[in-house]
Amino acid sequence: MAPKRVKNSPLVGLRQSLARYWAVIPAAGVGRRMGASVPKQYLELAGCPVIEWALGLFLDHPQISGVSVALDPEDRFWPRTAFADHPRVRRVDGGSERCHSVLNALDLLVREAEATDWVLVHDAARPCLRRDDLDRLLSALPDHPVGGLLGVPVRDTMKQVTEGSAVCRTVSRDALWHAFTPQMFRLGLLHRALLAVLEQDRLVTDDAGAVELLGLEPVLVEGHADNIKITRPEDLPLADFYLRQQGRPYRER
Repeated sequence: MAPKRVKNSPLVGLRQSLARYWAVIPAAGVGRRMGASVPKQYLELAGCPVIEWALGLFLDHPQISGVSVALDPEDRFWPRTAFADHPRVRRVDGGSERCHSVLNALDLLVREAEATDWVLVHDAARPCLRRDDLDRLLSALPDHPVGGLLGVPVRDTMKQVTEGSAVCRTVSRDALWHAFTPQMFRLGLLHRALLAVLEQDRLVTDDAGAVELLGLEPVLVEGHADNIKITRPEDLPLADFYLRQQGRPYRER
């Protein structure tokens, strides 16, 4: 079923024209599953750190007013990156979990942006986001009452297992999607949702999950399956392949 649309009144059009767009990149994790000596967002990929691929796409986009990057307070790798001193990039301290890092970045934004501005939260370890997928998300949501996220429908057969990894049932994939980032919501709404989650001592693994707990329904916007998250060692060569297939240029440091 198609999502409900807000009536395209002159007032809605005015709010759309005044709203700005901000990006938040949570990057305080250490990526233990990679087994590397540096956090996964700083591993080299096609000539530069993974995080530079993720950041660069937003900084190159004319609709993005600024980017807040949430980092470990003791992060010693960030100052060596190409965007560490970029005038449109703000560094904020990350937290123990992803949702804490995003909330810290939003705490900064609410002091200088409007509650009706849009925030796009994107994983630092997703370097293969396509510009046309970002454009599709931006164009799909300006008048949506909640917001939404990129994703792709599940294609594989899904199994539910017991604690011992024994299959207990096959799950229908008809209504299942893989949730990707960016995830795009109004600043005021997302800030309120994350505050509510943490006040209840609950943790969410993505921003849409916090909004859903308010009883709201984000919309999924279909993107490309190559928007992968670097999680395991085998993901790096795959991401390199995807970047080259997309025609993204090798970046000399």
